[in-house]
Amino acid sequence: MDNRSAILAAATELLETSPNGDISTRGVGEKAGVQQPVIYRLFGDKDSLLAAVVDHWFAQYLAAKRAAVPTEDPVADLRRGWDGHTRFALDHPNVYRLMYTPRLSSPPQAVREANELLRGVLERIAQVGRLAVEPDRAADVVMAANTGVALSLLNRPEADRDPELSVRVREIVLPGILTPEPDADPADTPPSVAQAVAQAATTLGALLRSNRPESFSPAEFALLTEWLTHLATPTKP
Repeated sequence: MDNRSAILAAATELLETSPNGDISTRGVGEKAGVQQPVIYRLFGDKDSLLAAVVDHWFAQYLAAKRAAVPTEDPVADLRRGWDGHTRFALDHPNVYRLMYTPRLSSPPQAVREANELLRGVLERIAQVGRLAVEPDRAADVVMAANTGVALSLLNRPEADRDPELSVRVREIVLPGILTPEPDADPADTPPSVAQAVAQAATTLGALLRSNRPESFSPAEFALLTEWLTHLATPTKP
């Protein structure tokens, strides 16, 4: 094992077992069998080392998500993704806190990739006409709610954690970004004209992004995309 791998393995083990979510470079060096200057030469500083540890751990979680075969029901995939996100937080609390709290000066790359994977699922939902808002806005809502409930659970004593809280929050949040189920009675929740236009623009935008028409020049396509984005995010009167 090379020095970098040994340092990452040592830092990961120490972080996972730390009672307060903190580690020292001295402790990492001792466990990895290297001097502290080696750590600073390879990682720059402690924050960069911790960011690398987060990326190392979360990469395994993301690898499983990348390998998962999308089903024909992207909304179900979104729910599974939410549950998997919460489960990762509870299984690796110290790593998760580092990911989603403003402690590190060098943000982990894993956060950005997690957002990209989420947006990919939301694009699929938009393509089948089930997304009520523009995918970027939906991703912001889902990630804020999912990380919020995960951190809320982590901040409680384990004995006081409500195992159903994440699911309840999920089922409150998702109806706010999704269109009704196809078999729902439209008379129950009739959309306004603005909502109907936004939903149609969201669906059309996603379909065009997935299969760009050759008849549009780059400038025309960019303008059309901009118009659809405006229609998908109507301003309040």
